[in-house]
Parts: sequence; structure tokens; C-alpha cells
Amino acid sequence: MKKRIPFQILLLLLFTLQAFSQTDNPELQKMADDDQSARMASDINWMILNKEDSLRRVRIFELIKEDKVKTAKDHFNSGIVFQHGNDTIDSRIAVQSFKKAIELDATLNKWWYAAAVDRDLMRRGQPQIYGTQFIKNQATNNKWARYKIDTTKVTDEDRSYYSVESLAEQVKKERFMNLKSVSSYYESNNSIDKTIKFIEQEFKKGNQSEYNSSEEEINNFGYSLLNANKNEDALKIFKLNTKLYPNGFNTFDSYGECLMKLGQKKEALKAYKKSLALNPQNDNARKIIEENK
Repeated sequence: MKKRIPFQILLLLLFTLQAFSQTDNPELQKMADDDQSARMASDINWMILNKEDSLRRVRIFELIKEDKVKTAKDHFNSGIVFQHGNDTIDSRIAVQSFKKAIELDATLNKWWYAAAVDRDLMRRGQPQIYGTQFIKNQATNNKWARYKIDTTKVTDEDRSYYSVESLAEQVKKERFMNLKSVSSYYESNNSIDKTIKFIEQEFKKGNQSEYNSSEEEINNFGYSLLNANKNEDALKIFKLNTKLYPNGFNTFDSYGECLMKLGQKKEALKAYKKSLALNPQNDNARKIIEENK
């Protein structure tokens, strides 16, 4: 006897097929992309940007009425736009948009939902609950500070689910955000040797340092020198980074790149091999090693 598929399962299958048949709205994607890229500019004209933001929000309202906001990504992109609105109506819509997006697709970046919730609470004059929002103004002595937070509403486990730092990590993040850059020290004296000694001193200070001597910061400083065609100075910085962070695969990868640019192929390959040994998933190092056998 042939078994019949229960009606409830048929409905579920139909819903799933409809969900997969829906395509993301390209207009919404473009608006979200434009929203983000506009904020990457070094010289933002806020009067123009605020007008563009307003037009994007008006258009999304039209798309909602036309039933053209359907997929998880559509709701996600709507949240991207509405989070930059001017009032609590916009911030609430952003929260609802990100929430709907996550409900439809749990693989989307959940941090945006937590950030939207915190931003909405800020606009209402209430403490945030996740800890995503940091402010910098006269009240904070022009230093970055975490906006006031009610730590009783959610747990660190909840924060982790939404890809938000724990409360302890947020304290460290606040300190990190206020550290001075090593590049600023270099610009004040224009001596790479003095800068290297200074970085080493700051590195030894640990949490008492005033300058950012992290692996990423030093690596970025090296690339800034490389981009300015100060190749020899860059090489010294990349080499320093491998000494300070001997287990950082990326430090050796960058060191190898600089050595290769300076024509020191043998030493470069040694650096790339070290990087690959530290991280067997480093495809860039593997590719370069294979190409230079």
C-alpha cells in the first residue's frame, strides 16, 4: 500500500520551495551597498549623505508597499539602510528588519541585530544591553567610551550568539580604541630605528602602554611604509613583527612579501614556509612556494 504524505509536511515542503524560489531584490542590495560605501569616504559631506539616506528609506517604504521586500537578504539590507535613520521610528524598523532577516536565514551576520537594538535604546535615552555602541565626545574627554549599559538584560552567552564581545572583552576594547598609533610616533621623528626601539618598549609595557603595538597594528604600519615606497623601512618593521609575534603566520607572510619585493627571494621563501608551517591553510604562502620551486 502506497503511503500518503501528511498534509502538514506537504505545506512545509511547499513553503520551503517558495522560499528558495524567491530571489533577493537587487535594488535593495544596491541601496545597502551605497549606504556602506558612502561611509567609507575620507571626506564625507553629511548634508548630502543625510539626504541620500532619506531618499533610500522612502524608496524602501515604497518597496514594502509593493511587496518587494521578501527574502532574508532583503530584510537585512533594509535594516542596513534604516539603522542610519534620524529617529526612533527608523531605529525600530532597523531592529525589526534584522530580526526578520535572522529568522529567515540564521546564517546571516547576527551582530547587526544586536547593534540595532543597542542603537535604538540609545536613541530612546536608555542603556544599551549588548555593548556594541561606543561614543566619543566632550563628556568622555574626547576619548572613546562604551555607552552606558544595563548588564542584567542579556548574558555573555547571548552576546556570543550575536557575535558581540563579552563584557570583559568590551573593557579591553575600550582601552584598545584609545591607544595611539605607532605610525604617529614615526611621523613625529621620521626615524625608523627610533620607532623600532619605541615599539619594543611599548610592547614590553603590555597593558600599561599608551601606543598600539599589536600584531595587526605593526603589520599595517609596515604596509603603509611599503605603499610609500619606503621599502627598507618596511622590511625592518615586518622583521620586527616576526620577532614580537613569532607564532603569527601573517607576520611571516607579510615579511615574505616585502622580501620578495626587494628581490631577496631565498629569504622570502623561508618566511613563506614558516608562515605555512604556522598555518597550513595559508593558500597564499603555498601558492608562492609552489610557483618558485
